Amino acid sequence: MLQRTLGNFCVGLILLCTLPACTTTAATPDTSGYAGNPAVQTFINEMVSRHGFDRHYLVSVFKQAQHREDILELMRKPAEKRLKWYQYRKIFLTQSRIQGGVTFWNNNAQLLERAEKELGVDAQIIVAIIGVETRYGSNTGHHRVIDALSTLAFDYPPRSRFFRSELEQYLLLAREEDIDVLTATGSYAGAMGYGQFIPSSYRSFAIDFDADGKRDLWNNPADIIGSVANYMRAHGWTLGTTVATRATVSGTAWQAVLQQGLKPQTSVSRLRRAGIEPQTAVPGDSLATLIELQNANGPEFWLGLNNFYVITRYNHSPLYAMAVYQLSEEIRQTRAQSQHLHD
Repeated sequence: MLQRTLGNFCVGLILLCTLPACTTTAATPDTSGYAGNPAVQTFINEMVSRHGFDRHYLVSVFKQAQHREDILELMRKPAEKRLKWYQYRKIFLTQSRIQGGVTFWNNNAQLLERAEKELGVDAQIIVAIIGVETRYGSNTGHHRVIDALSTLAFDYPPRSRFFRSELEQYLLLAREEDIDVLTATGSYAGAMGYGQFIPSSYRSFAIDFDADGKRDLWNNPADIIGSVANYMRAHGWTLGTTVATRATVSGTAWQAVLQQGLKPQTSVSRLRRAGIEPQTAVPGDSLATLIELQNANGPEFWLGLNNFYVITRYNHSPLYAMAVYQLSEEIRQTRAQSQHLHD
């Protein structure tokens, strides 16, 4: 996997404060800049020697980069980890997000059809990922990317190495795509655009789907749709196959299966022998994993197949993957019903 991951981040995003518990107080930015920081000076030296950047340009950039204490607070207390499935689901499985997905699909039907044919990723999944990430582009983040990445690279020791690498990738990306390094905005983790790509993912997986010479994930629907699809294709998506199915459990052997992680590695036939029964038809030789989701009145169980696992490569959370899957199904069904009524 080429992307450097962030635990439960969505290609860098931690839900962009769409969660009810994710509230922040506007912080007064530190206007002293980062240029005088010894670690930043070392970083500048590396960027000059390794990538041929102009030293004066980088010094100017880091003089204007601001420390953001509010970003550090969000990193320390990510709201996503505090939620159970029944709480998480309510955020994303809403009528407004479902209808927004139908509208986005209708407005971009030709591009989505092309992405299905050329990249082999189901349109409903592309739409749902964009819907979960940024409400179809209505909330792509308000933090300056340079501030977010500088703060996390030099003032957040637990992940400084990772974010220093992402800062390097961001500067390279800005040079390659002619992005204004000081005005581009994104999530507090430095994720950008409709699909919330962190810089390394942007450079690795974003594509110029309309061949205009630029990969624009903020304003170009073709590049946005093509890039999300390309990310999923690169991580093993299989067009038109089952993502997940409800399951029932009996006995006690199923409990050990829960410890196997998100990657499917056990055949459905063997899972049946462990007391796990899928509620829809699934070939016995299909590999699957058992997912337990917590509701207010107890757990529910699902089998996640390869495509479910691929969604978790976008965000390493079964809650996220299930939200994307269920939202995609609601969007598909609502759109089909709407088209039927107009026929």
